[in-house]
Amino acid sequence: MSQRTIGIVGGGIVGLAVAREIAQRFPGDQVVVLEKEDRLGAHQTGHNSGVVHAGIYYRPGSLKAQLCTRGRSLLEEYCAERDLPYDRCGKLVVAVDAAEMGRFDALERTARANGVPGLTRVDGEGIGEIEPYASGIAALHSPATAITDYGVITRALGADVEAAGGVVHLAATVTAIERRGDRIDVSASGEVHTVDRLVLCAGLQSDRVAALAGTDGGPRIVPFRGEYMSVASAKQDRVRGMIYPVPDPRYPFLGVHFTRRVSGGLEVGPNAFLALSREYYGRASFSARDVRDTMTWPGFWRFAAEHWRTGITEARGVLSTRSYMNAAQRYVPSIGAADVRRGGLGLRAQAVGRDGSLVDDFVIEQRDGVTAIRNAPSPAATSSLAIAEHVVARMGLGR
Repeated sequence: MSQRTIGIVGGGIVGLAVAREIAQRFPGDQVVVLEKEDRLGAHQTGHNSGVVHAGIYYRPGSLKAQLCTRGRSLLEEYCAERDLPYDRCGKLVVAVDAAEMGRFDALERTARANGVPGLTRVDGEGIGEIEPYASGIAALHSPATAITDYGVITRALGADVEAAGGVVHLAATVTAIERRGDRIDVSASGEVHTVDRLVLCAGLQSDRVAALAGTDGGPRIVPFRGEYMSVASAKQDRVRGMIYPVPDPRYPFLGVHFTRRVSGGLEVGPNAFLALSREYYGRASFSARDVRDTMTWPGFWRFAAEHWRTGITEARGVLSTRSYMNAAQRYVPSIGAADVRRGGLGLRAQAVGRDGSLVDDFVIEQRDGVTAIRNAPSPAATSSLAIAEHVVARMGLGR
């Protein structure tokens, strides 16, 4: 059979994982990656907390649950093979008072249904044995939860694609997608790339790129920003691994938590607050187009009407370091506002339905030779290699 050309839009970790999977499984085909920035992993991939999740939170049977479990194993193997940073420092999910125990018990049932490896439940004394400075009445300990550097992994995946004969184009902004017979023309920064199949992994731009391919109507991406605090070196030894709160099941966000970095530092965060731009990382960043797209989406106003109180609480943390750290100090009382400084900021592509629902699971759509990953929030980085397997299997590329 003649050589096929497979296009990938998006040079984050998911896009590169899909490109690598195709390039290695189908060496007779040509893989072309189009990334609009001048580097790989420029947005969500390069601005997250580096956590490798073990599957504690996700609805049993969901794509998230299935692909996180598989993806964590594949990612650990990949990092070992490539000698990339990977530290199984473990995580505690801590309940600090009796009011949280209902949610805590439900979370434990979910984690066990998902087969989280090595999961144990500990009491207050057990918390102290694992994290001496932590405070709480009960916790779930996940020793398989790890930290890594997803930017480093993404660049390694890109090198794998090129080693297998694929091509990675940087500074290639996709502006049009048009089907011509049984092929697809993709216009990017003045060039037209003609492909037989196309995979869209555009992250914060996933709804817009999907619309170029003729898929519209929702969900719409509403960007949320997450700010981190960096803990001063004198207090960095107060946390050995990761300390998380019991999450609120109404939201896909996990709450402000303590996380070690593979570089050696300790961070607190992120929070989750509505962003006024999808791609700019200053605290006062603003994009008229991004704000307009958020404000004209009916689902945003339905979501805001239901959850405005939570928005006010998050706003306090954005404006005040002390307010930000008040929540975190419930878990590690000895690290307060005087022990941190404002660190980095990340942006999360949160898909919101027309009805105002926050789309929680991965969403992957197919139409006329185009596979669109419409929603891939956390744990997408953890799951990236498994997402690639899943997407390629659905594409039916076998000859």
